[in-house]
Amino acid sequence: MKTIINHFTDNDLYTFTCMYYILQKYPRAETEYCFFDRRYTCYPKGFDRLLREQLEHLSEVVITDEEREFMTRAFPFLPYWFINVFLCGFRFNPSELTIRQDEEGHLDIRVKGKWWSTIIWEMPILATISELMHTLNGDAEKYDAEVEYEKSLQKGRKIWLNGLTLGDMGTRRRFSFDHQERVIDALIQSYAEVKEETDGHCGKFTGTSNVYFAMKKNIPCLGTMSHQCISFEEVVSGVFECNYNVMNKWSEVYDGNVGIFLYDCFGDNVFFNNLSKRMAMTFCGLRIDSGVEEEQVDLIVEKYNQLGIDPMTKQAVFSNGLDIGRAIEIHNYCKGKITDSYGVGTFLTCDVTDCKPMNIVVKLIRGRITESREWHPCVKLSCDKGKTLGDKAKCDYLLSVLDEGK
Repeated sequence: MKTIINHFTDNDLYTFTCMYYILQKYPRAETEYCFFDRRYTCYPKGFDRLLREQLEHLSEVVITDEEREFMTRAFPFLPYWFINVFLCGFRFNPSELTIRQDEEGHLDIRVKGKWWSTIIWEMPILATISELMHTLNGDAEKYDAEVEYEKSLQKGRKIWLNGLTLGDMGTRRRFSFDHQERVIDALIQSYAEVKEETDGHCGKFTGTSNVYFAMKKNIPCLGTMSHQCISFEEVVSGVFECNYNVMNKWSEVYDGNVGIFLYDCFGDNVFFNNLSKRMAMTFCGLRIDSGVEEEQVDLIVEKYNQLGIDPMTKQAVFSNGLDIGRAIEIHNYCKGKITDSYGVGTFLTCDVTDCKPMNIVVKLIRGRITESREWHPCVKLSCDKGKTLGDKAKCDYLLSVLDEGK
């Protein structure tokens, strides 16, 4: 079987921004991640062996001169040494992986090691599992490239004609590498056509979160941050202070760049109760990844108004498993309230005829700030109960503490 991940930068931008943040703030931290399949899929016999072969191959995948030069040019907020020294010497370390499959076919995948090293595995694990599964179950054999390209073109036209500002965030659960490239090509083509037809009175294509495709297609690369930064910080500074402390540390590292904050790791209430005007001014917006979007918009607008900030000067980035119809509804609701944009993933890169996308994630489950300290559970509560992940006892405890603090 052909190798699935063949490019060092076939990964999302936030992997590299979080990696640099970790090097600056927690260089000795160690973490453990776990794979979660929300549908409890029974994978074909021997899937663990095929997956292990694919991921072990990554030890041979290194950053190229072209990738290095692109990152240096495109991401001035990442220092020269990080890209041209650190990443040049970086190697995927398969010894950090543990992959098992039980008799029923369920996968147990763990990643354990230094945080700055283990963070790079999330995207390759998920993209590999997704493409491998769609190949083994026959989806790839039925795939019609022309049909899917035309479908993506029409989807793109709907996006731009309805005024959406939108980018691709679909690397993790894509149907395949080739299909993601096809989708991006269709978005580029449809945007150019609609822009010409409407004399520019349309939506805006903001690019892709995938660094390799941003380089190859010469389009913007977009990215925010990961829940794991806040989840780990809770271990260090507690649930009531972790959001503020990550905002403060992130702003120290990036000085106003990469300024969209992901606020829902422990629900919205604890975040808004602790959001200061200085932090609200420092970050250019917030990413809404759970909850009822209209309700979250109202909460955000109310908080900005309380702080004396015009919400229309801020950005709300929506990324909670949206399809285009739902994004249009939210866009219409946001008009006159806040500047909105959208990061759409699975609905773009795995909306394939007669194919069911996977519902899989890799999440941080344990952490410690140095190798000599004790391990602590890391959890995510979210504004959606279905997205709560981690040690149940700790989740229950934090929920009770947060309820008391309301």
